Amino acid sequence: MATRLLKVNPTLLKYVQKNGLYKIPKQWKATAASPLQQALINQPPTCTTTLDNGMRVASEDSGAATATVGLWIDAGSRWESDENNGVAHFMEHMAFKGTAKRSQTDLELEIENMGAHLNAYTSREQTVFYAKCLKQDVPKAVEILSDIIQNSKLGENEIERERGVILREMQEVETNLQEVVFDHLHSTAYQGTPLGRTILGPTENIKSISKKDLQEYLRNNYGPPRFVLAGAGGVDHNQLTQLAEQHFGKMTGPAYDKIPDLNVPCRYTGSEIRVRDDSIPLAHIAIAVEGAGWSSADNIPLMVMNTLMGAWDRSQGGGANNATTLARIAASGELCHSYQSFNTCYKDTGLWGIYFVCEPMQCEDMVWNIQQEWMKLCTSVTEKDVNRAKNILKTNMFLQLDGTTAVCEDVGRQMLCYGRRIPLHELEARIESITAKTIHETGMKYIYDRCPVIAAVGPCENLTDYNVIRSAMWWARY
Repeated sequence: MATRLLKVNPTLLKYVQKNGLYKIPKQWKATAASPLQQALINQPPTCTTTLDNGMRVASEDSGAATATVGLWIDAGSRWESDENNGVAHFMEHMAFKGTAKRSQTDLELEIENMGAHLNAYTSREQTVFYAKCLKQDVPKAVEILSDIIQNSKLGENEIERERGVILREMQEVETNLQEVVFDHLHSTAYQGTPLGRTILGPTENIKSISKKDLQEYLRNNYGPPRFVLAGAGGVDHNQLTQLAEQHFGKMTGPAYDKIPDLNVPCRYTGSEIRVRDDSIPLAHIAIAVEGAGWSSADNIPLMVMNTLMGAWDRSQGGGANNATTLARIAASGELCHSYQSFNTCYKDTGLWGIYFVCEPMQCEDMVWNIQQEWMKLCTSVTEKDVNRAKNILKTNMFLQLDGTTAVCEDVGRQMLCYGRRIPLHELEARIESITAKTIHETGMKYIYDRCPVIAAVGPCENLTDYNVIRSAMWWARY
C-alpha cells in the first residue's frame, strides 16, 4: 500500500527520499517527471520529406477521422514593389475563380459535395491555401490545391469582378481601427521598406492590377523551393509525399530555377504617426519597439515578456485581482477600455509592444504606466512573476493547438520560419529555462534606451510628445 501511494505522489516521493524514510527503486524514478513533459514527448512526431524539386512535405498523423492539408508559400506583400503592392492578396482571391479544368462553379460544387472547406489568407511574408476534409478525401484535396496553384485561369471577367470585391474589403478594413493602427504602425516603423506597405495595397493599385501583373507575380514567387505541403490529423506521411510528387513533382526546370532568393532587408526606424480625428469617440494607440525575428534566440524571452504585460478588457472581471500589474492599474484607475500586448515576428525583425483603446484624456497616463512596466521588465521583474507568465504562455500555446487546422497551421508556418517543426517538449523546455535574469537582459537589449515607434488614430491630442516618451525609455536610479 505504501509503495503504491509513493508511486502516484511525486511530492511525497521527494520528501521521503530527502528524509531517508524510503529509498526509491530505480524503475520508479521516472514517475517524478512532469506529467506535462511526458504528454508532450508522447505527441505524434512531425515527419518531413524534401522532393527533388525543393518542395517540402511535413505532416503530423494523429489518426483523426478528419484532416487539414494546405500549401504554405514563402511569399507575401513583403516581396512586392510600390507599383504592384496588393498583387499577392489579389492572387489569393483569383485562385478560387476557376482553373483550366474546373470552372468556379465546378470547384465550389466539388468542395461542397465532399463536405470540405477550402480557404486561404495572405500575410506580409506568407500566402496560404488549405482544405479541411475527411481523412479519405485527402488525395482529392491535394489535387484541388495543386490545380488552383498551377492552373488558375485568371480570366479578365473574373479579375474585374474580384477587383470590386477587394475594394469593398478595403472599405471594411478601414472601419476596423485596430487594423488601421497596425498598418500605420508598420508604415512608420518600416518606412521606405517593403514591410511598411499594407497587405491589401493602395486603392489605385487595386484598380490597375492586370492579368500580366498576376502572371509575373506567380513566375517570380510561386515555385517548389518556396512551397511547404503541410498536413495534420488523419494524414499518412508516405501517402502525402506521393501525392506531392504526383501533383507538384513536374514543377521543375528553368522557369522555377529563376525564382529569386528572399533577401529583402527591412530597416526599423523609431518614429511616430498621429492621425487626429476628434469625431471618433475613443483613441486607438499602439506603442512598440523593434523585436526579434522568428529564428532569433531572443524570441522566447520576448514571448514571456509579452505574457508578463498581458491583456485586459473592461468586459472581463478581475479588477484588483488581475495577475498582471498593468491590468490591475488599468482596472483600478480606469486608464483605458482595453489593451493587449503583441509580439509580431518576421524573418529578420519584429514589433513588440502594446495596443490600447482609451478615452481622449487618458492617453498620457496610459503611456506613462506602460513605460513604467517596461522599465520593470528591464530591472526588477521577479522570479514569481516570470514563473506565472511561463505557465500562462505554455497553457495558451498548447490550447491553440486544438484541432487539425491549428496543428497544420503550426506545422506549415514553422517549416517556413525555422526550417523544421519545433517539438512541443523542446518548446516547453525552452520556455521553462527563462529566468528573471533572462528577462532583465532581454529587456535591456530591446527596450531600455531604445527608440519606440508609435501610431495613434482618433482624439489623440492628449498623447505624450514623442521626445518625452523617448526620454522615459530609461531610468536614472542610483
